[in-house]
Amino acid sequence: MATTQTGVLIAGMGPVGAALAALLARQGVSVIACERETEIYRLPRAAHFDAEIMRLFQQLGIAEAMLPHSRPIGGYDFINAEGEMLMQFATSPETSQGWASGYLFHQPALEELLRESLDVMGVETLTGWSLTGFSDDGDGVTATLSGGGETRTIRAQFLVGCDGGNSFVRKTLGIGFDDYGFDEPWLVVDTLMPDESHLKPHGVQLCDPARPITIMPMSPGRRRWEFMLLPHETPEEMMAPGKVEALMAPFMGKGEAEIVRRAVYRFHGLVAKEWRKGRVLLAGDSAHQMPPFAGQGMCSGLRDAANLAWKLAMVMDGKAGMGLLDTYQKEREPHVRGFIELAIAMGKVVCMQDTEAARARDAGMVAGHKAGGAAPLPPPPPMIGGALHASPRAGELSPQYERFDDQRGNGAWLLHKGRAVEADDLEIVDVSGLAQWEIWLGEADAALIRPDRYVFGTGKAGDLMSAWREGLRG
Repeated sequence: MATTQTGVLIAGMGPVGAALAALLARQGVSVIACERETEIYRLPRAAHFDAEIMRLFQQLGIAEAMLPHSRPIGGYDFINAEGEMLMQFATSPETSQGWASGYLFHQPALEELLRESLDVMGVETLTGWSLTGFSDDGDGVTATLSGGGETRTIRAQFLVGCDGGNSFVRKTLGIGFDDYGFDEPWLVVDTLMPDESHLKPHGVQLCDPARPITIMPMSPGRRRWEFMLLPHETPEEMMAPGKVEALMAPFMGKGEAEIVRRAVYRFHGLVAKEWRKGRVLLAGDSAHQMPPFAGQGMCSGLRDAANLAWKLAMVMDGKAGMGLLDTYQKEREPHVRGFIELAIAMGKVVCMQDTEAARARDAGMVAGHKAGGAAPLPPPPPMIGGALHASPRAGELSPQYERFDDQRGNGAWLLHKGRAVEADDLEIVDVSGLAQWEIWLGEADAALIRPDRYVFGTGKAGDLMSAWREGLRG
């Protein structure tokens, strides 16, 4: 059988794999994406994405279509068994990213939209095909796929494993995990609930040592419940007939809930020791996993896709050296670890089951909340090192005023204040007279914005362009 040639082969077409394929295709890269399942998983899994990720969906042309399947998170409360507020995170209907600070959503709808975008861009998608083997000879990757009793060989310049926590790609490479040692079993129940008026319209963590519980709105008419397993309970007990209904009964109030999914998961924090070996890379859950308390699991995987897509595209186009790919893990791993550590810190507040320790926790946190009130959601950890220029704002996510991205291309931008600048490899944008941008730039003459919309650096236009080109050479 003939070997199929492509630029990038992506194993796994969940949100991360599909988004990576779409981003690469938008930059002119030939892509084949394979997925062992023949259909999208129709039940919810991830529950939250933030403003940065909605901005990514905007770049992919699916943001407006996601709105009917989403709702702004509206707040996030941590309360004790007596109903006292331990801590409270406030949200905003609009941020500097041009979108609300967070959204709760229905994952199957997102996956459908991402698949449709791949069809529009002509990406070859192979559903029902599993990656069964691959080898990297230094010049490319030869992969074997199996599906429907047939085999297929694909030769790609790069292979990216977006194939989940049990990643075949990661295991084949022999890459292990750093384990944070946070391992907690929870029963997750997803429901259809037409009448939610008796429940809070935002996320709630019930920090009750008798049974920690999460109550989280999803897309309109859907709600998630999570019940921590107690030390003596087994997954089999939690799945027994009537158990879920008994756990949910105290919260039903006005309406009945139709249970659409129940499953026991173990929440943990894991980071792969290597995210790249030669021409094979990992992204999403294949590279890292985290507890859900900060709502950043899928978000982190999609940030991987945004970070990796432009770097692969530039390397394959001859505009950058292979050394640029060394910055992928260097930039993303500290960011991911920051969110894992935040999620674990939140989880330790929620999961406390020692009554005396919980009483001491409550005393300090209730007083702290009364004194300080609601706080904004913690900002993403800063990006440090990697493909950045040592200057103010480097590593920050750039703002988006008045949906600025819709007026720009997919590559890197050089924003400047009215000075004559020319460059064939950058989109030049004069922001003089645009008050918000001039305020943001401050004393700097210019800012260079990477294709993933992180700030490469600020300063003088000539210096930034020189540093950018030098950095791409690796």
